[in-house]
Formats: sequence, structure tokens, C-alpha cells
Amino acid sequence: MVEKKKLDWRNLAVGAGIQVFEVSTLGQPFEVIKTHMAANRKESLSSSVRTIYTKNGISGFWRGLIPWAWIEASTKGAILLFTSSEVEYRAVNAGLGKSFSGILGGMVGGVAQAYTTMGFSTFMKTVEVTRHRATGPQQSTYAIAYDILKREGIKGINKGVNAVALRQLTNWGSRLGIARITESTILELRPVDQRNKKLTTGERLIASIVGGALACWNQPIEVIRVEMQSQVKDPNRPAKMTIASTAKMIYKSNGLRGFYRGVTPRIGLSVYLTVCMVFGGDTVKQYFANQDKK
Repeated sequence: MVEKKKLDWRNLAVGAGIQVFEVSTLGQPFEVIKTHMAANRKESLSSSVRTIYTKNGISGFWRGLIPWAWIEASTKGAILLFTSSEVEYRAVNAGLGKSFSGILGGMVGGVAQAYTTMGFSTFMKTVEVTRHRATGPQQSTYAIAYDILKREGIKGINKGVNAVALRQLTNWGSRLGIARITESTILELRPVDQRNKKLTTGERLIASIVGGALACWNQPIEVIRVEMQSQVKDPNRPAKMTIASTAKMIYKSNGLRGFYRGVTPRIGLSVYLTVCMVFGGDTVKQYFANQDKK
């Protein structure tokens, strides 16, 4: 019988710390470029970078970092690492296998972070990145938020949260699941007498990179999410932005290619984020586990 594991509340602090580090370094530039391209689907990667730099210089690549990206990162990082760790641990102990447990842990963690912390902060971060393309007098992010709150209430502020949840479910189910599958594959490729040895740092890093890159198959969901939350004015946008109506609009105006705008910076973001949260998270959790044994 497996001994019941105590809830490790340190994972909340570890998750928050790692994700704030990720977004403050390379994460936010990738996010800004990705969001810009998804909202302005006729622009290429190079023209998007030039547009962002021309408008705001280097600081433009960190637009929305404070406070929205920090709020989002600290809360969603804490929820993700805590929830996915607990679900993955219990799934393994229930005999579901490490790979499937990783997928399940990632999916539950992704949905949990979407509905508990990401609706408002992700919306505000997207507003901050896209509002400068809106026509007419420029409003601050706070003014836009207040206006939406008056017109549409809390539901308006959380616009696109279902798309965020669907994205996070597939994001972290894929990232964590593919990373665990890659780890298992690496072990299976070893000589039989070496398979019980722990993965090296380099092998774990490779698994996280593979997980992050291959998880970007769901880019269409991300483009739909950005369009639903974007402040770019477009007469072709439907009055009621649901996932289905937004997808129909994107296909009508940009075809299938429109669903993959911004995929290149997103691969960079996903790889970096997965390395931080999976490789980094595993490393820090293992450190604490070793300290507890002393």
C-alpha cells in the first residue's frame, strides 16, 4: 500500500517564483510578439518585431509585464505546479503509468489555472498588447477595463476564458505529457542495465524542449483566444464572440493560415516556458525532497 503523501504547499511558492522569472526574462517578449501576430494576422514575424520596436523601443517587448503579466504568472504558476504535481503523484500511485499521469496532471493543472486565476489577468494583458492598434483616442488599460466592466460586467472582463481554459488544458496536457513520454522513451533507448538509473540533467532538458515544441499543435485555439480578447476594431467581427463564431470569422478573413499566425514565437515561448516549469520545477522539487530526507 502506498503511503499517503502530504500536500506540499511549497509547490505554490515554487510555481509562482519560476513563472515570474520566466515571464520577466524571455517569456514576455515571446508573448508580446505572439499576441501581436495573432491579433494582426496580415503581419509577418519580422514586420511584427519592427512594429513593436518602432512604437515603444525595447521596452515594447515587455509591454503588459507590470502588473498584469506578473499577476498572471505568479498566480497561474502557483496553481499549475501545485495541482499538476498532486494529480500526477496520485495518478502514478493509482497505477495509471507515468506518461498518462503526466498528461492528466497537466490537463487538470491547466484548467484549474485558467478558471481560478487567468480569466481577468490574461484578458487585461491582451488588452495592453492590442489596444494600441485600436482607432480613435487612446485609452489606458484601466479605462478600457472600467468601461467593459460597466457595459458587460464581470462576464465581459472574463471574455474568452473558455478559450483560455481549452488552450491551457491542451497546452499543459501536451507539454507535461509529451515531456514525460520523451523521458520514458529516453530510458527505453538505454541499455537494459542502465534503465533504472535516473535521467541526466541534459536528458531531462531535452524532454522539456521536445514537450514545449510539440505542444504548439493547438495554435488555432490560441489565435481564437487572442481574437476574442483583442481590442482591435474590425467591422467583420461578430457581435457575440464565441469560440465558434470567432473561428468562422478568422477562416473567412485569413483562411487556414490565419489559425497559425504567431506560431513561431509561440514555439519559442512554449519551449522556454516548459523548460522553466517542467525541468525547473522538477529540479526544485527534487531539491526539497532531498533536503527533507536529511
